[in-house]
Amino acid sequence: MPNINIVPLGAGQDVGRSCILVSIGGKNIMLDCGMHMGYNDERRFPDFSYISRSGRLTQHLDCVLISHFHLDHCGALPYFSEMVGYDGPIYMTHPTKAIAPILLEDYRKITVERKGETNFFTSQMIKDCMKKVIPINLHQSIKVDDELEIKAYYAGHVLGAVMFHMKVGTESVVYTGDYNMTPDRHLGSAWIDKCKPNVLITESTYATTIRDSKRCRERDFLKKVHDCIDKGGKVLIPVFALGRAQELCILLETYWDRMNLKAPIYFSTGLTEKANHYYKLFITWTNQKIKNTFVQRNMFEFEHIKAFDRSYIDQPGPMVVFATPGMLHAGLSLQIFKKWASNENNMVVIPGYCVAGTVGHKVLAGQKKIELDKKNVVCHG
Repeated sequence: MPNINIVPLGAGQDVGRSCILVSIGGKNIMLDCGMHMGYNDERRFPDFSYISRSGRLTQHLDCVLISHFHLDHCGALPYFSEMVGYDGPIYMTHPTKAIAPILLEDYRKITVERKGETNFFTSQMIKDCMKKVIPINLHQSIKVDDELEIKAYYAGHVLGAVMFHMKVGTESVVYTGDYNMTPDRHLGSAWIDKCKPNVLITESTYATTIRDSKRCRERDFLKKVHDCIDKGGKVLIPVFALGRAQELCILLETYWDRMNLKAPIYFSTGLTEKANHYYKLFITWTNQKIKNTFVQRNMFEFEHIKAFDRSYIDQPGPMVVFATPGMLHAGLSLQIFKKWASNENNMVVIPGYCVAGTVGHKVLAGQKKIELDKKNVVCHG
């Protein structure tokens, strides 16, 4: 029997703070290094003291593998490398290395500059952390040392997301990270070589959920948005800057064209421009349709979707606004939610998962009164 030990430091019994320790053939690997968005204290990070009581993390760990740029999978990385002291190899794909620091810096600004929290990493720490990252390509066999070999496979989900196959001798483990078996408007579906790992560690957020078909969900989404703006209402769509945001932008852009709608669609500025820049840069990571049409038309150059200015929050009339972050836990999306939620003509559409403790989670749970800044916000729905 192979001797493989697996210890979840996060995401074992909940969603968020993904971080799994795997020991295989005497090699120690950390799979993802995420943050929990529902906590504002030390619980937001995994408990790294479990790895080594002496604090000698670099001697104990052979490498860290990051599956994709979402903060529940990479948000604790600067803390781990710059504040806890890990100095060994960190592997991720080129798109993840390019995009992760943008999301980390955006979250740092919200947490430190707006909320005034301490014991958090700085901008310089994010940069220093990224200097330690070794970028990898799909299907590239990486020899971490003489015995440990890793290979990355396309996971769908978001730009640059991968699954990892780790091998030591005849023993192997596959870690999926977040993956998607259904291609969407801008990404392909997950794919891996035929293999027989001793252990498969798989994402299971929706494992026990029976969901409507994607087409039904999209039709319902478009109808609700259309009905809301027909009534003169405003639609808030909290999103993270990359991933589902691009998918929904393409969906609404196409629908607005087809229905000849005039209500403005906005996207919070800054992050979007950077996001679309990286989608163009890493076009080979998108699906075949986007690659094929890219020469004639870039799918991420939107005609109907414009940059949002905070002064628009109080403007009368219908509009659709994509605002970050996706869980309504801080930032512009929360600011807009506070202003719009009490008007029954307005609507909030939460397209992604929200962890416990966030405002988004309370909305999804059907809570009608939500306390924000010691005042109750009444939601109609």
